[in-house]
Amino acid sequence: MSAIILEGDIVHYEVLGRGRPVIFLHGWVGSWRYWIPSMQATSTAYRAYALDLWGFGDTAKSPNRYSLESQTDLLDSFLSEMGIGKVALVGHGLGAVVALLYAQKLSFVVDRVMVVGLPVKQEDLSERLQSESPTELATWLLAQDPAMEAARAEAPKADTEAIKTSLENLQALDLAGLTNTTTTATLLVHGQNDPAVKPSLGEVNGSLPSNAHRIVFEESAHFPMLDQPSKFNRLLADFLALESGESPRQLQLKEEWKRRVR
Repeated sequence: MSAIILEGDIVHYEVLGRGRPVIFLHGWVGSWRYWIPSMQATSTAYRAYALDLWGFGDTAKSPNRYSLESQTDLLDSFLSEMGIGKVALVGHGLGAVVALLYAQKLSFVVDRVMVVGLPVKQEDLSERLQSESPTELATWLLAQDPAMEAARAEAPKADTEAIKTSLENLQALDLAGLTNTTTTATLLVHGQNDPAVKPSLGEVNGSLPSNAHRIVFEESAHFPMLDQPSKFNRLLADFLALESGESPRQLQLKEEWKRRVR
Protein backbone atom coordinates (compact mmCIF):
# COMPACT_ATOMS: atom_id res chain seq x y z
CA MET A 1 0.00 0.00 0.00
CA SER A 2 1.29 3.48 -0.93
CA ALA A 3 0.42 6.56 1.08
CA ILE A 4 1.45 10.16 1.60
CA ILE A 5 0.73 12.63 4.37
CA LEU A 6 -1.40 15.61 3.36
CA GLU A 7 -2.66 18.16 5.90
CA GLY A 8 -1.34 15.88 8.63
CA ASP A 9 -3.38 12.83 7.59
CA ILE A 10 -2.87 9.73 5.48
CA VAL A 11 -3.96 9.71 1.84
CA HIS A 12 -3.82 6.28 0.21
CA TYR A 13 -2.99 5.81 -3.47
CA GLU A 14 -1.65 3.20 -5.88
CA VAL A 15 0.30 3.59 -9.12
CA LEU A 16 1.10 1.41 -12.12
CA GLY A 17 3.15 1.89 -15.29
CA ARG A 18 5.26 4.64 -16.79
CA GLY A 19 4.54 7.54 -19.11
CA ARG A 20 2.21 10.51 -19.08
CA PRO A 21 0.14 10.64 -15.86
CA VAL A 22 -3.52 9.62 -15.62
CA ILE A 23 -5.42 10.01 -12.34
CA PHE A 24 -8.42 7.78 -11.55
CA LEU A 25 -10.97 9.10 -9.03
CA HIS A 26 -13.59 6.78 -7.52
CA GLY A 27 -17.28 7.43 -6.87
CA TRP A 28 -19.65 7.22 -3.90
CA VAL A 29 -19.50 3.42 -3.74
CA GLY A 30 -16.14 1.65 -3.38
CA SER A 31 -12.62 3.04 -3.53
CA TRP A 32 -9.59 3.19 -5.81
CA ARG A 33 -9.64 -0.62 -6.08
CA TYR A 34 -12.37 -1.01 -8.72
CA TRP A 35 -10.17 0.96 -11.11
CA ILE A 36 -7.55 -1.83 -11.20
CA PRO A 37 -8.63 -3.28 -14.60
CA SER A 38 -8.57 0.18 -16.19
CA MET A 39 -5.27 1.01 -14.51
CA GLN A 40 -3.74 -2.21 -15.82
CA ALA A 41 -4.98 -1.51 -19.35
CA THR A 42 -3.73 2.08 -19.19
CA SER A 43 -0.37 1.32 -17.58
CA THR A 44 1.06 -0.17 -20.78
CA ALA A 45 1.49 3.38 -22.11
CA TYR A 46 0.79 5.73 -19.18
CA ARG A 47 1.53 6.13 -15.49
CA ALA A 48 -1.80 5.36 -13.85
CA TYR A 49 -2.56 6.67 -10.37
CA ALA A 50 -5.67 6.04 -8.28
CA LEU A 51 -6.29 7.53 -4.86
CA ASP A 52 -8.89 7.33 -2.12
CA LEU A 53 -10.65 10.62 -1.41
CA TRP A 54 -11.17 11.87 2.14
CA GLY A 55 -13.46 9.46 3.99
CA PHE A 56 -13.12 6.57 1.54
CA GLY A 57 -11.00 3.43 1.33
CA ASP A 58 -7.79 3.72 3.35
CA THR A 59 -7.56 7.52 3.33
CA ALA A 60 -8.20 9.29 6.64
CA LYS A 61 -11.74 9.80 7.89
CA SER A 62 -11.83 13.55 8.58
CA PRO A 63 -15.40 14.98 8.55
CA ASN A 64 -14.12 18.55 8.27
CA ARG A 65 -12.65 17.62 4.87
CA TYR A 66 -15.69 16.01 3.24
CA SER A 67 -16.85 19.03 1.24
CA LEU A 68 -16.43 19.03 -2.53
CA GLU A 69 -14.01 21.93 -2.13
CA SER A 70 -11.83 19.90 0.25
CA GLN A 71 -11.91 16.85 -2.02
CA THR A 72 -10.83 19.06 -4.92
CA ASP A 73 -8.06 20.55 -2.77
CA LEU A 74 -6.95 17.00 -1.96
CA LEU A 75 -6.45 16.31 -5.66
CA ASP A 76 -4.49 19.54 -6.04
CA SER A 77 -2.29 18.75 -3.04
CA PHE A 78 -1.71 15.21 -4.27
CA LEU A 79 -0.54 16.42 -7.68
CA SER A 80 1.76 18.97 -6.09
CA GLU A 81 3.20 16.51 -3.57
CA MET A 82 3.82 13.88 -6.26
CA GLY A 83 5.35 16.42 -8.65
CA ILE A 84 2.75 15.71 -11.34
CA GLY A 85 2.29 18.40 -13.99
CA LYS A 86 -0.06 18.21 -16.95
CA VAL A 87 -2.48 15.38 -16.28
CA ALA A 88 -5.51 13.49 -17.62
CA LEU A 89 -8.33 12.90 -15.12
CA VAL A 90 -10.81 10.02 -15.12
CA GLY A 91 -13.56 10.39 -12.52
CA HIS A 92 -16.67 8.40 -11.65
CA GLY A 93 -19.67 9.72 -9.71
CA LEU A 94 -18.18 11.78 -6.89
CA GLY A 95 -14.82 11.56 -8.64
CA ALA A 96 -16.40 12.89 -11.83
CA VAL A 97 -17.62 15.97 -9.97
CA VAL A 98 -14.20 16.51 -8.36
CA ALA A 99 -12.44 16.07 -11.72
CA LEU A 100 -14.73 18.58 -13.45
CA LEU A 101 -14.39 21.12 -10.65
CA TYR A 102 -10.62 20.78 -10.75
CA ALA A 103 -10.52 21.12 -14.54
CA GLN A 104 -12.60 24.30 -14.30
CA LYS A 105 -10.40 25.71 -11.53
CA LEU A 106 -7.00 24.77 -13.01
CA SER A 107 -7.54 24.18 -16.71
CA PHE A 108 -3.82 24.70 -17.44
CA VAL A 109 -3.03 21.60 -15.35
CA VAL A 110 -5.70 19.27 -16.82
CA ASP A 111 -5.03 18.14 -20.38
CA ARG A 112 -8.32 16.21 -20.71
CA VAL A 113 -11.03 14.80 -18.46
CA MET A 114 -13.34 11.79 -18.71
CA VAL A 115 -16.34 11.98 -16.38
CA VAL A 116 -18.35 8.79 -15.82
CA GLY A 117 -21.82 8.94 -14.29
CA LEU A 118 -21.79 12.70 -13.80
CA PRO A 119 -25.09 13.98 -12.32
CA VAL A 120 -25.80 16.87 -14.67
CA LYS A 121 -28.96 17.87 -12.75
CA GLN A 122 -29.91 17.40 -9.09
CA GLU A 123 -32.95 15.34 -10.07
CA ASP A 124 -30.64 12.89 -11.86
CA LEU A 125 -29.53 11.57 -8.47
CA SER A 126 -31.43 8.81 -6.72
CA GLU A 127 -32.44 9.63 -3.14
CA ARG A 128 -31.13 6.23 -2.11
CA LEU A 129 -27.55 7.54 -2.38
CA GLN A 130 -28.18 9.77 0.62
CA SER A 131 -30.46 7.51 2.64
CA GLU A 132 -28.66 4.15 2.60
CA SER A 133 -25.42 2.90 4.09
CA PRO A 134 -22.34 2.24 1.93
CA THR A 135 -22.93 -1.51 2.26
CA GLU A 136 -26.57 -1.17 1.18
CA LEU A 137 -25.53 0.98 -1.77
CA ALA A 138 -23.03 -1.65 -2.86
CA THR A 139 -25.70 -4.35 -2.70
CA TRP A 140 -28.01 -2.17 -4.79
CA LEU A 141 -25.55 -1.03 -7.46
CA LEU A 142 -23.14 -3.95 -7.84
CA ALA A 143 -24.14 -7.13 -9.63
CA GLN A 144 -23.31 -10.54 -8.20
CA ASP A 145 -20.27 -10.88 -10.39
CA PRO A 146 -16.61 -11.56 -9.52
CA ALA A 147 -15.62 -8.36 -11.35
CA MET A 148 -17.63 -6.38 -8.81
CA GLU A 149 -16.13 -7.92 -5.67
CA ALA A 150 -13.36 -5.34 -5.27
CA ALA A 151 -15.86 -2.48 -5.15
CA ARG A 152 -18.20 -4.48 -2.90
CA ALA A 153 -15.43 -5.29 -0.41
CA GLU A 154 -14.23 -1.69 -0.21
CA ALA A 155 -17.64 -0.01 0.08
CA PRO A 156 -18.04 -0.53 3.86
CA LYS A 157 -14.83 1.45 4.46
CA ALA A 158 -16.55 4.67 3.38
CA ASP A 159 -17.74 7.14 6.00
CA THR A 160 -21.46 7.72 5.42
CA GLU A 161 -20.89 11.40 6.24
CA ALA A 162 -18.44 11.71 3.35
CA ILE A 163 -21.16 10.58 0.94
CA LYS A 164 -23.84 12.73 2.54
CA THR A 165 -21.74 15.92 2.65
CA SER A 166 -20.73 15.71 -1.01
CA LEU A 167 -24.34 15.11 -2.08
CA GLU A 168 -25.51 18.10 -0.03
CA ASN A 169 -22.80 20.25 -1.64
CA LEU A 170 -24.05 19.25 -5.09
CA GLN A 171 -27.28 21.16 -4.50
CA ALA A 172 -25.38 24.45 -4.81
CA LEU A 173 -23.68 23.50 -8.08
CA ASP A 174 -24.77 24.06 -11.65
CA LEU A 175 -23.08 21.03 -13.18
CA ALA A 176 -24.74 21.50 -16.57
CA GLY A 177 -23.37 25.03 -16.69
CA LEU A 178 -19.99 23.82 -15.48
CA THR A 179 -19.87 21.20 -18.22
CA ASN A 180 -20.77 23.76 -20.86
CA THR A 181 -18.15 26.30 -19.77
CA THR A 182 -15.16 24.01 -19.10
CA THR A 183 -12.55 24.62 -21.79
CA THR A 184 -10.76 21.30 -21.23
CA ALA A 185 -11.44 18.45 -23.68
CA THR A 186 -14.20 16.53 -21.91
CA LEU A 187 -15.74 13.12 -22.52
CA LEU A 188 -18.95 12.30 -20.64
CA VAL A 189 -19.80 8.61 -20.23
CA HIS A 190 -23.06 7.21 -18.87
CA GLY A 191 -24.50 3.77 -18.32
CA GLN A 192 -27.98 3.83 -19.83
CA ASN A 193 -29.31 1.60 -17.03
CA ASP A 194 -27.70 3.51 -14.17
CA PRO A 195 -30.26 3.63 -11.31
CA ALA A 196 -28.14 5.97 -9.16
CA VAL A 197 -27.34 8.73 -11.67
CA LYS A 198 -29.84 8.86 -14.48
CA PRO A 199 -28.33 10.33 -17.66
CA SER A 200 -29.93 13.62 -18.75
CA LEU A 201 -29.62 12.94 -22.44
CA GLY A 202 -32.06 14.92 -24.57
CA GLU A 203 -31.67 18.53 -23.54
CA VAL A 204 -27.98 18.28 -22.67
CA ASN A 205 -26.63 16.57 -25.78
CA GLY A 206 -27.45 19.43 -28.10
CA SER A 207 -25.99 22.08 -25.81
CA LEU A 208 -22.54 20.59 -25.28
CA PRO A 209 -19.66 22.80 -26.47
CA SER A 210 -17.35 21.68 -29.27
CA ASN A 211 -14.70 20.44 -26.82
CA ALA A 212 -17.14 17.99 -25.16
CA HIS A 213 -18.80 14.76 -26.23
CA ARG A 214 -21.20 12.30 -24.59
CA ILE A 215 -21.27 8.54 -25.06
CA VAL A 216 -23.83 6.15 -23.55
CA PHE A 217 -23.09 2.52 -22.76
CA GLU A 218 -26.42 0.91 -23.55
CA GLU A 219 -25.71 -2.31 -21.65
CA SER A 220 -24.19 -0.73 -18.54
CA ALA A 221 -25.51 0.49 -15.23
CA HIS A 222 -23.60 2.56 -12.64
CA PHE A 223 -20.20 0.94 -13.28
CA PRO A 224 -19.57 0.82 -17.06
CA MET A 225 -15.86 0.23 -16.39
CA LEU A 226 -16.88 -3.07 -14.73
CA ASP A 227 -20.02 -3.89 -16.74
CA GLN A 228 -18.28 -3.59 -20.11
CA PRO A 229 -14.55 -3.38 -19.32
CA SER A 230 -13.22 -4.16 -22.80
CA LYS A 231 -15.28 -1.43 -24.47
CA PHE A 232 -14.66 1.01 -21.64
CA ASN A 233 -10.90 0.51 -21.73
CA ARG A 234 -10.83 0.77 -25.52
CA LEU A 235 -12.69 4.07 -25.28
CA LEU A 236 -10.32 5.26 -22.59
CA ALA A 237 -7.28 4.34 -24.70
CA ASP A 238 -8.64 6.18 -27.73
CA PHE A 239 -9.51 9.22 -25.63
CA LEU A 240 -6.03 9.36 -24.11
CA ALA A 241 -4.46 8.96 -27.56
CA LEU A 242 -6.07 12.14 -28.91
CA GLU A 243 -3.74 15.06 -29.49
CA SER A 244 -3.67 17.58 -26.66
CA GLY A 245 -6.64 19.92 -26.99
CA GLU A 246 -8.32 17.75 -29.63
CA SER A 247 -12.08 17.36 -29.26
CA PRO A 248 -13.33 13.85 -28.39
CA ARG A 249 -16.24 14.26 -30.83
CA GLN A 250 -14.44 12.09 -33.37
CA LEU A 251 -14.80 9.06 -31.10
CA GLN A 252 -17.61 6.69 -32.00
CA LEU A 253 -19.14 3.54 -30.53
CA LYS A 254 -19.32 0.56 -32.85
CA GLU A 255 -18.78 -3.12 -32.18
CA GLU A 256 -15.45 -1.99 -30.80
CA TRP A 257 -13.90 1.46 -30.40
CA LYS A 258 -12.39 2.96 -33.53
CA ARG A 259 -10.99 6.38 -34.36
CA ARG A 260 -12.87 8.15 -37.10
CA VAL A 261 -10.74 8.55 -40.23
CA ARG A 262 -10.72 12.19 -41.27
